[in-house]
Amino acid sequence: MSAADEQVRQTITPQLDLALAASRRRPLPASPSSAADEPADADLLFRALLADAPAAAHDSAPAATTTSIANPAIASVTELLAAFAAGLLTPSALIATLRPRWSAAGPAPAAVLASIPGIDAAAAESDRRWAAGTPRPLEGVPFAVKDIIDVGGAMVTSGSWQTGDRIAPVDATVVDRLRQAGAIPVFMSATTEFACGAPVNGRYGAVPNPWNEEMWTGGSSTGSASALAAGLVPFALGSDTGGSIRVPSALCGLTGIKPTYGLVPRTGVSSLSWTMDHIGPMARSAADLALLLPVMAGPDGVDATAGATVPDLAPDPASVAGLRIGVPRGWFTERCDAEVLAALESAIASFTALGAQIVPIEFDDLDAIHDESWNVFYGELASNQEANADRRDLFDDGTNARLDCGFVPLAVDYLRALRRRPVVQRDMLERMDASGVDLLLTPAVGATAPSLATLTMDVDGVSYNLHDVIPRNMRIFDYTGFPALVAPAGLSSDGMPIGIQLVARPWQDRLCLAAAMAFQSATDHHHALPPVTSAWSDSDR
Repeated sequence: MSAADEQVRQTITPQLDLALAASRRRPLPASPSSAADEPADADLLFRALLADAPAAAHDSAPAATTTSIANPAIASVTELLAAFAAGLLTPSALIATLRPRWSAAGPAPAAVLASIPGIDAAAAESDRRWAAGTPRPLEGVPFAVKDIIDVGGAMVTSGSWQTGDRIAPVDATVVDRLRQAGAIPVFMSATTEFACGAPVNGRYGAVPNPWNEEMWTGGSSTGSASALAAGLVPFALGSDTGGSIRVPSALCGLTGIKPTYGLVPRTGVSSLSWTMDHIGPMARSAADLALLLPVMAGPDGVDATAGATVPDLAPDPASVAGLRIGVPRGWFTERCDAEVLAALESAIASFTALGAQIVPIEFDDLDAIHDESWNVFYGELASNQEANADRRDLFDDGTNARLDCGFVPLAVDYLRALRRRPVVQRDMLERMDASGVDLLLTPAVGATAPSLATLTMDVDGVSYNLHDVIPRNMRIFDYTGFPALVAPAGLSSDGMPIGIQLVARPWQDRLCLAAAMAFQSATDHHHALPPVTSAWSDSDR
């Protein structure tokens, strides 16, 4: 066990001890009680909110209008579709441009685990469709797939020796839907083990941050973020159980959304914590996410947690004028570097200039909610991996440390955390309603990317283990299931990305998208490229 991994173990075990102690001091009302705090009450609340949400239009994605493209290797999904439509580029030519970037000599080799079969045939079919005037919504756009999401015929290992050289039998629902829309999966991207292990993966190693290779990309969608930031693909699939789409997006200067829990089916995706797992897209802009999310959303008849219908996902960036955006301080800003807080203030000024009204808002007991999210996470992780307990030597140190935590809570601890969820969800909704708030705006991660050598992050010169900083503003919204989007908000003085987070009520994902699109129309943070990507892009010209 490395010194860094031992440091992680010494951090997360005390976290769990404190979380359990805090939870046990606050039992929920005893039976008989009229409180709606059974675990199923959370599902009932979400079903009621979905029934009240506007239904999706038949064509909810915004149209691509740009027709010029400077460099296809760093183009957005929106730009690529417009270039295909204008005859300026073909999908096959795009693949030929991108393929050298996926090699060991490319700008981010650790991001790429294995190519997916059938790339050239799919690109040729997309060429034919564009030539015939019959393109599908995402025709010919390549994407990377996190190595916990099945792609039929590809090796999908969940970043673990436990799985061997497993070949996925069929596509996960999200991959199938993207294929049906014309998108082309091109490679499996690196993940931490089962989306929860150590930054230095036991099977494949670490994925350095393209902005600075001494820093980590962030987990667990580490390869997806690295591939995007380095210009290997225009979008990628990730998962988010404690921030695993949003954290690497923030640390790599990307835009990513954790949808409402149940909006995107998890069928064909390795389960980490089934009541907190979310699947979503990562891209270069919110406009790209607005094209992708409607394709991925909706029930598939297999995932029991998926919502029965699809809400309206069409974003209206102009609607930000008049929106009330709540800015909570306290918990969300206490462990944030001054440069992160400065980026938040700059974002507040941008939203104000766009016509939004900024409203102070606070939530109670966020430390206790954070604790309960750990209790759910560890219990469900241990349940999912219990059958591998006799082969724990095949897990990496990070996964083993979390499994040790997972076998500690009692059944009553886990169930208390589940019972508290609907109470917390209703309390947050009531606080937002009382303040008339449409969205929440918080810092994404309280510091820039952590050091790979020490797994620490600096907050105003004070060094913290990454586990004390990264999940703080993230995991609460996995526990509650609210949609949350991260967007770039600038660079620190040492040139590393900083992000902001937008959070909406369940099924109001379109408000996150609309606000982020408006923000990105008024700023250019999302256009920034890491030095390695700029260098490769110049050579592509």
